[in-house]
Amino acid sequence: MTEFNRRKFLEGSAGVAAAATLGTGAAVFAPAVHAQTIAFKPEKGAKLRVLRWSRFVQGDIDAYMVNVRKFTDKTGIEVRVDNEGWEDVRPKAAVAANTGAGPDIILSTNDDANLYPEKLLDVTDLAEYLGRKYGGWYPAVQQYLRPDGKRWLGLGLGAAGSMIVYRQSMVKAAGFDAFPKDTAGFLALHKALHAKGTPGGYALGNATGDSLWTNWLMWSHGGKLVDQNNKVVIDSPETLRALEYGKELYATFIPGTLSWLDPNNNKAFLDSQISVTNNGISIYYAAKNSTDPKVKELQADINHAQFPVGPVGTPTESHLFFNQMVMKYTKYPQAAKEFLRFMMEWDQFDPWLSGAGGYIAQPLAAYEKSAIWTVDPKHTPYRDSVKNMRPTGYAGKLGYASAGAGADFIVANMVAEAISGSKPPKEAMERAQKRAERYYKV
Repeated sequence: MTEFNRRKFLEGSAGVAAAATLGTGAAVFAPAVHAQTIAFKPEKGAKLRVLRWSRFVQGDIDAYMVNVRKFTDKTGIEVRVDNEGWEDVRPKAAVAANTGAGPDIILSTNDDANLYPEKLLDVTDLAEYLGRKYGGWYPAVQQYLRPDGKRWLGLGLGAAGSMIVYRQSMVKAAGFDAFPKDTAGFLALHKALHAKGTPGGYALGNATGDSLWTNWLMWSHGGKLVDQNNKVVIDSPETLRALEYGKELYATFIPGTLSWLDPNNNKAFLDSQISVTNNGISIYYAAKNSTDPKVKELQADINHAQFPVGPVGTPTESHLFFNQMVMKYTKYPQAAKEFLRFMMEWDQFDPWLSGAGGYIAQPLAAYEKSAIWTVDPKHTPYRDSVKNMRPTGYAGKLGYASAGAGADFIVANMVAEAISGSKPPKEAMERAQKRAERYYKV
């Protein structure tokens, strides 16, 4: 396969079929009895415009639009949905916030809400209602969207889990019966895969989603961008140990990963150039629904695993978080909140999770019971992505600084420079320290 278009490959997703098969799953979930029903009275003549990131599994947007039409049928409110790439939503959201004009609701990534908190509508009443009814928001969601512990800047939508995607046959051929659960075994596996001519590869470019593995690399060895007081501490012995480990790991990679963005590892994996990478579940569904026989036969050989635990002894996962923000300039705040309430209720949200085929992990604990996580055991590793996730600004308080530093790819750039040998690890750390201090000004 000489040309590959990630989105085109996923257009055949069977996500909607899965949603139809699974139904709403209402039989396995009963809302909390103490959660009183809440409803917002939409303004007369309300119309809504939603800007959201483009789907990578076709079933996601199909199921989402089914729910949008249900909302319009129920309320009479016209809803326009515009889809843009991850990289395009962020600047468009910033422009809208600064100019006071644009979409009423924006679905964006990571801690974008912390770039312009004063421009966002307070949705505390809605967030607290949903939390009471659906088992509570996971800690990382609250850290992203309720950084002061009081006002909710938006609602969590979920996260695209950045899990390990691997070829079972190649891992076995390299001498491993199961995917390693610790960093020592992880490195040993990659060395063995490289020796077999079936290397791995991980994005080291400014990839919004796939470069998040560099956070795992740093955190797994005890490094972090800032401490709990928001003091920049990335230049540390712990980070140095992570980078030295990363140098050994990088030596096993397929060439070219320094320029990889989000689509590149998908192409390399489905072209059988690599045997292991990190990604959402979209690679699996691309193989499952491909019309190319050589790609489709990969489906049975693909499996998923969580990132291994490093010397710190606990999971240090980093995933692409999705938020839902209502802009304060909207003429229809009540309609916007009613739309988000409707979309997050079980009868809509559970079929949407199923439609997305496991690509999105839920932000509320009750949705762990969704049938999508057990209908196929290859889905299950993605279920707890938000539950186990650390926010990108770990271990500090999220805000303008964390959002800016994350958007500037400081950690990803440091890792790329150090492990590739373009800069000595110490120099790469020092540069990252100075870059981060520009955001975290004392």
